[in-house]
Amino acid sequence: MATGIGTLGEHSLHASLKDWYALPGDRMECKTDGYVIDIIRDNLLIEIQTRHFSAIKRKLKKLVDSHPVRLVYPVAENKWIIRLAANEEIPLDRRKSPKSGTIYDLFSELVYIPDLIGHENLSIEVLLVDLEEVRIKDGRGSWRRRGWSIHDTRLITVNTRHLFESPEDFLALIPDEISDTFTTDDLSGVCGIRKRLAQQVAYSLRHMGVIDHVGKRSRSYLYKISPGG
Repeated sequence: MATGIGTLGEHSLHASLKDWYALPGDRMECKTDGYVIDIIRDNLLIEIQTRHFSAIKRKLKKLVDSHPVRLVYPVAENKWIIRLAANEEIPLDRRKSPKSGTIYDLFSELVYIPDLIGHENLSIEVLLVDLEEVRIKDGRGSWRRRGWSIHDTRLITVNTRHLFESPEDFLALIPDEISDTFTTDDLSGVCGIRKRLAQQVAYSLRHMGVIDHVGKRSRSYLYKISPGG
């Protein structure tokens, strides 16, 4: 599924995901507790967040007090970059990004809502997707992109989906190869993720109450799955 080029970076992606996720009978863009909700399915409020969780923290905090809320977050498993001419119409080239996202990228956002992760009214669904990122050289982009701005992000397809309805569901992301006690270095190596992301995984799981800090190994903290986890 793809949409036309929007005027702001995430508009096409958000709209396409909303259309993909909606079911017959869902109510779209309705107001609840002073907030516009992307999708309302019976009594479930569904919010699609394509960017930082810090931007939706206040909204979530109020809504989960009285409603079941599902936060839907896309992760780009594969991404193609399209560069457009300055007239925003002629594609100059299209290439696949060497970066590949995984479900663990969710944790780089969960650290922004530590007081909400694990809340009984909050479920989180991760969509692993293929995207197109449309760039235009307008001189306003970051120095890393050498003046190319992200003009739009477009959905190609949804590959897989992962629903987490309780803190214990996240334990499925700890591989069986992990020993009884482990460090973030262990997580990094076994999961194939960078050390910083492994630290964010441990931080989030601790706040959910599904792993405990049980000591140290050299200079690294040791963790263990909580009893009953």
